[in-house]
Amino acid sequence: MKRSASIAAATVAAALALSACGGSDEGSGSEERDLPETLTLGLVPSQDQDQLVEDAGVLGDLLGEQLGVTVEASVSTDYAALVVAMQTGQADIGMFGPIALVQAVDQAGAEAVLQSVRYGSSTYHTQWMTNDPDTYCLDDVMTETNDDGNELSYCNGAEAPEGPTGEDALALIEQGTTISFVDESSASGYYYPATQLAEVQGIDPLTDITSVFAGGHPNSVLNVVRGDAPIGTSYNDARLDVLEEEPDAGTKAVVFASSPEIPNDGVAVSGTFSDEASQKITDAFLALADSEEGLAALDAVYGIEGLEPADLDALDAARQVAANFGGE
Repeated sequence: MKRSASIAAATVAAALALSACGGSDEGSGSEERDLPETLTLGLVPSQDQDQLVEDAGVLGDLLGEQLGVTVEASVSTDYAALVVAMQTGQADIGMFGPIALVQAVDQAGAEAVLQSVRYGSSTYHTQWMTNDPDTYCLDDVMTETNDDGNELSYCNGAEAPEGPTGEDALALIEQGTTISFVDESSASGYYYPATQLAEVQGIDPLTDITSVFAGGHPNSVLNVVRGDAPIGTSYNDARLDVLEEEPDAGTKAVVFASSPEIPNDGVAVSGTFSDEASQKITDAFLALADSEEGLAALDAVYGIEGLEPADLDALDAARQVAANFGGE
């Protein structure tokens, strides 16, 4: 799987070259900074991009009120671009998935300060979905109804709150199968499921299957629901994010397997900030999570239900997944 990492590295290198031509060199200095009058908060799409831009603007305004400065929200194309933005000083704060979070630390000198909490947990997992349960469900499909009345279908024990599940079914994936992943920098959308597939089935996702990168978790769900791919991956449970667009998504995309647990996404701040400035930003996010309006804004951007200090040991485990995937 070494060539997968080479492609990702090439993507980052190309982005760096472009940034060097027109970007700020603010992130390259060694002198620690206090809070500037304007901060840039970087995010990447996990929902409709136009909606994220709107929701991120609200979050930026609330964060700015806490800090007493202007916070401008900026939506990057993907995690690799946001890492580069942190590295070149074009973003002061970034909200990253776990793999990209450790990449921001290792490549951009950022500091991981917070992790998201959802459903009372700071971990989550990949869900493997299919529109072909006759092939990938080794037992009967079961349908649960959640507290909001939404029907969600599972098989192979994949309804369990923690992974991994359904690995016998993953072994049925054949070479040449089209799989909808999220993007090449996504932990639950690519790194973890690709690693799991290689370990279970010995499949190289670069050469042995047809990988389609959807550009967002809801898009990957839609690829399965609409028949563009027989299998897809996303975080659990991204099917809920597309019910307005596809009301039957919860039953059309049957979850048949899950990955081992993954540390949740989190917040990183530029390593150029002083300890005091970094703590102010951290405290401002925590204050938002403790307020009704702030928590609603965090929920709108990434479904965040709380924040807690970054678990550096858990993030180091994610770092090892990335290193193993790259064959380093």
